[in-house]
Amino acid sequence: AKCNLANDILGFSFVELFLIRGTFSNITTGFALCGMGMLMLYITMLVFRSQYPSPKDWILLTESLTGYGLGGSVIAMFGRVGGGIYTKAADVGADLVGKVVHGIPEDDPRNPATIADNVGDNVGDVAGMGSDLFGSFAESTCAALVIGSSIGADGDWDAMIFPVIVSAVGIFVCLICSFIATHIKPVKSEADVETALKVQLISTTVLMVPAVYFAAHHFLPSTFELESAVGSKTLSLTPMQATICVCMGAIGGLTIGLITEYYTSHSYQPVREVAHSCKTGAATNMIYGIALGFKSAIIPVIVLALVIYFSFDLCDMYGVALAAIGFLSNLATGLTIDVYGPVCDNAGGIAEMAELHPGVREKTDALDAAGNTTAAIGKGFAIGSAALVSLALFGAFVTRISHASDGKWFGNGVNMLEPLTFAFLIIGGMIPFAFAAMTMKSVGLAAMEMVMEVQRQFDEKPHLLDENPTERPDYDACIAISTKASLKEMVPPGAMVIFTPLLTGIFFGVGAVSGLLVGSLIASVQLAISMSNSGGAWDNAKKYIEKQSPDSELKGKGSDIHKAAVVGDTVGDPFKDTSGPALNIVMKLMAVLSLVFADTFYATNNGHGILNLH
Repeated sequence: AKCNLANDILGFSFVELFLIRGTFSNITTGFALCGMGMLMLYITMLVFRSQYPSPKDWILLTESLTGYGLGGSVIAMFGRVGGGIYTKAADVGADLVGKVVHGIPEDDPRNPATIADNVGDNVGDVAGMGSDLFGSFAESTCAALVIGSSIGADGDWDAMIFPVIVSAVGIFVCLICSFIATHIKPVKSEADVETALKVQLISTTVLMVPAVYFAAHHFLPSTFELESAVGSKTLSLTPMQATICVCMGAIGGLTIGLITEYYTSHSYQPVREVAHSCKTGAATNMIYGIALGFKSAIIPVIVLALVIYFSFDLCDMYGVALAAIGFLSNLATGLTIDVYGPVCDNAGGIAEMAELHPGVREKTDALDAAGNTTAAIGKGFAIGSAALVSLALFGAFVTRISHASDGKWFGNGVNMLEPLTFAFLIIGGMIPFAFAAMTMKSVGLAAMEMVMEVQRQFDEKPHLLDENPTERPDYDACIAISTKASLKEMVPPGAMVIFTPLLTGIFFGVGAVSGLLVGSLIASVQLAISMSNSGGAWDNAKKYIEKQSPDSELKGKGSDIHKAAVVGDTVGDPFKDTSGPALNIVMKLMAVLSLVFADTFYATNNGHGILNLH
């Protein structure tokens, strides 16, 4: 039966494998998540509308919805951090003992940690990324509704829910564009896989521009008024201005995605430079990889700055919130191509463990290499959208405090030169580094335990390393280590992120919270991009070396150059799959918590906090 299965898979063409992966990924991830998220959000809005029927009370409706975003973000924190620790503890442990020490192939069934590694791909990369992007979707929509609640003051429900309409339009656009890869321009060879996924992303972005234009002119009035987030002036806006903000976000997201691909795909020079640096050992590999990560943050940060400036200039803070929704407008496609990587990775692992024909693994490896790059593109999208979402939530927080205090707080904006605000700006910039340190160490501790368990099994049962062992390893022990480590180690970093804004607001006041949020946002964006791209580059540099022949300059698999690349890949695993992506949630969760508890902060000594410092 195993031989028949191998022959069946070997008979699949790349187009058939691509269609199978693409179809199931679309159904189970992107479209399902977006569809359910939209449905639940709109049902929740209708329920609250029955409690607040008057348009004048719709601001209370939008504020009630912030709990929806908070719920998504809290679960995303546990999914991202817990899942990241789970998967990387198993991955690092399996690599160190299996590939580096004993030289057995990746996903070899003789390695006790291999099943925990494959399970971890689903826990961290699929569930974690899905919950992360769902949190961004929910929070960006809630922030736009809170900031734009004054649009519905005259009873125009359709205009007020325009942010929800943009997300709904995006689902249909992604559905239409999915036929490009399956029917119009299908995959015919290994080289076409990465191109097909990239075309999906570009086509959805291009098609979103006219789709948003028509949606804006249909649902928004020819002119509509919006209260400014800063000051007491009222802005007069048009559908075209709203369209431009959404489109800037969509194009900015695509730009960041393509820049991420350039720095993490072995088709381009940066990753190949990292691969060649392995010729002189693991140390130079580490230096090149870290430098690549730092350098890769430059253009995405500039893109974010331009999107923020021009969207704010057009539509105030409401424009920034619309740009964040534009980033996520093709979320169904973005999530689908992101999940493509771990799905193909698991397929390769199953082929290896089932001892199928080597040709099966060759095909899954080709798909996995493309999937690694698309996963990096997805992380770029997630980080960029998280930055805009966090800023939009901060704008909603400022708006809420200003309304609650009748302009006494933040009536003319946030003064960052206030001593208390500036002090917490510095503290906020420290939070992402503390968070990254805690999560990296958690992966290290769990990986050490995993290494010792795997080595114990090899020492007690040396015949496990035979070519055809008669006894199976104890896979359950390794799964238990990852599970316990993820549940235990995610508590301290999660608690720090949750309690820091709450304690700051209660004890030091709303001025301190504003500094904390801004500092956290600025530092998180830079650190998340650099860590994620460094890890992605190390991973693909290793894969690039593995593709080379033993007679080539890089010597190929099993050489000392390859071993140096494996060390970089092992260090990069928690960079790109635990700490880096989880920083998205640090930005968003602190901001949405501050928004939800804004009234509590203001009620504590009129916003000055218990300590009443000035």
